[in-house]
Amino acid sequence: MSKPYVMGVDIGGTNTVFGIVDARGHVVAADSIKTRKYTNFDDYIADLHKSMQRLLEANDAVDKIKGIGIGAPNANYYTGEIINPPNLPWGPIVPLAEKVSKVFGGIPVAITNDANAAALGEMTYGAARGMKDFIMITLGTGVGSGIVINGQLVYGQDGNAGELGHVIMKRNNGRVCGCGRTGCLEAYCSATGVARTAREFLEVRSEPSVLRNMEIEDITSKDVYDAAVGGDKLAKEIFAYTGTILGEAFADMVAFSSPQAIILFGGLAKSGDLLMKPLKEAFERSVMPVFRGKTKIILSELKESDAAVLGASALGWEAKYRYEDPAAKAAPATTVVTLPEQPA
Repeated sequence: MSKPYVMGVDIGGTNTVFGIVDARGHVVAADSIKTRKYTNFDDYIADLHKSMQRLLEANDAVDKIKGIGIGAPNANYYTGEIINPPNLPWGPIVPLAEKVSKVFGGIPVAITNDANAAALGEMTYGAARGMKDFIMITLGTGVGSGIVINGQLVYGQDGNAGELGHVIMKRNNGRVCGCGRTGCLEAYCSATGVARTAREFLEVRSEPSVLRNMEIEDITSKDVYDAAVGGDKLAKEIFAYTGTILGEAFADMVAFSSPQAIILFGGLAKSGDLLMKPLKEAFERSVMPVFRGKTKIILSELKESDAAVLGASALGWEAKYRYEDPAAKAAPATTVVTLPEQPA
């Protein structure tokens, strides 16, 4: 009996990364294509299929793939569609799951947004393995989230639940967010938000900083991090400001679902004590006493290079399960991922 595999696919605005994954969470092989190269969705699907097929053939896995999981911006688990995708020219409604399944001869395909895929990957292969209640927070260009309650990813009535990056943190005179509202968590605690904070601090404060040697509009979160590591006082205060807002937001999230852990992933999460110390201090100050000491704030255990593919691949195992079990097909969506036994 040959080992079963699934494929995990992560569609970003610039690149699409895909890989063959076994039941132990080992990425057997991976490759990528340029997403932004394709203005026509059918052309994109044709090249994606060709590139994935080439990878399967090179690894003797053509007949061993049991499911395909895909993480993509604005991907809806219920409908299998990408709806009004940001940074992708294929909208407003893209029938992603249907098209991919068709070109692969009917292999079951499931899709979700990238933060939900990260939560699935963490639950299946990473720091949340064995947990039934946790929140995944991705700190990148934006702030994404995946909420798991009782072992199930929360999708809500329409597949769009879990947008914790768009809870309002500043009710009055908040920053305009990319979603169109003002004061969102994402506008302050994403990599983009850190850069915005730097620009604001530089404009309204007078103390010296190495950041003043840069063009103000070109400053990135990495520049702020580098300055803070070098001892720059203003840069450190930018991280303290960011961590405080994030910790206060986490305290509210805990009141909502009482998770075992909040797990952080993404470039900004690697800032160490610059971010984590003020975050945890603000969290402890703000969390309700009944929840104090019960929720861990920890970092993802997934390798960054594999995380996107692993997260999507966890959904591939679920697609396989739902395809093979008639009762599961008829039941409401669940995300309790049961990995197959590896043959000896």
